[in-house]
Amino acid sequence: MSEVKKVATRESYGNALAELGKEYENLVVLDADLAGATKTSVFQKAFPQRHIDCGIAEANMTGIAAGLATCGKVPFVSSFAMFSAGRAFEQVRNSIGYPHLNVKIGATHAGISVGEDGATHQCNEDIALMRTIPGMVVINPSDDVEARAAVRAAYAYEGPVYLRFGRLAVPVFNDADTYKFEIGKGVVLREGKDVTLVATGLCAYESLEAARLLEKDGIDAEVINIHTIKPLDEELIVASAVKTGKVVTVEEHSVIGGLGSAVCDALSEKAPTRVMKIGMNDVFGESGPAVALIQKYGLDAESIYKKVKAYV
Repeated sequence: MSEVKKVATRESYGNALAELGKEYENLVVLDADLAGATKTSVFQKAFPQRHIDCGIAEANMTGIAAGLATCGKVPFVSSFAMFSAGRAFEQVRNSIGYPHLNVKIGATHAGISVGEDGATHQCNEDIALMRTIPGMVVINPSDDVEARAAVRAAYAYEGPVYLRFGRLAVPVFNDADTYKFEIGKGVVLREGKDVTLVATGLCAYESLEAARLLEKDGIDAEVINIHTIKPLDEELIVASAVKTGKVVTVEEHSVIGGLGSAVCDALSEKAPTRVMKIGMNDVFGESGPAVALIQKYGLDAESIYKKVKAYV
């Protein structure tokens, strides 16, 4: 059996921007001295006049993007998630969110899969932060195909969008020829009747693999990929929860304020269901190889399988 192709979604981000740049002259990209790491260097090389390196000044970069948006440009602000969502939170909230400007935030190096950069750079709180900003769309794609489609959808959407990308190369499991991305609509990767796995980002593929392991034990798991955490596809999640009666959320993010919290908010109101949240359990990450960290913190397929089996 051939190896599954792997691509880091930050690579997808850079490539998608370069493709869109050929089609839309009003698209501009801003970076904070990290074009090589965020992969916006691909766009920079193709369109140097539409790429602005703002230096290590993320808050200022966010303000510049807000100004560009008022002039009819569609700016993509690019930096690590820790800086895009963390350092520049006030500017994102007040300069982009409050006036509801058409700015896209491309946040790379999210989650513990940042690896050796350690806890200071492993942002496991960004989804929680961005969810609280009124009108902010929050997207966390699972692979290269979905990430490219998400960038294109973000450009087409009128309003602020937060896009979350990873450093680690992850399996490409979506079919580029048939895949369709729609903001606010989840994707059923596998139908099942015993338990629902609601996953996002790199955890979508791992959850799908976990479901295959569960199948060998006679447990029929439904797997839903939630690429858009806000607005959440509540209809899909509620329908699945009613069918299976048990829900597990899986995310490379804190279990506080992320996908798990969003799912619990929806279910508590519309279909009270027992939920188990798998993610970072109120702890910081640490320095180490990305794959080893994913395993240590229980976000790999084998760990998800064991937790869900015990839960069911």
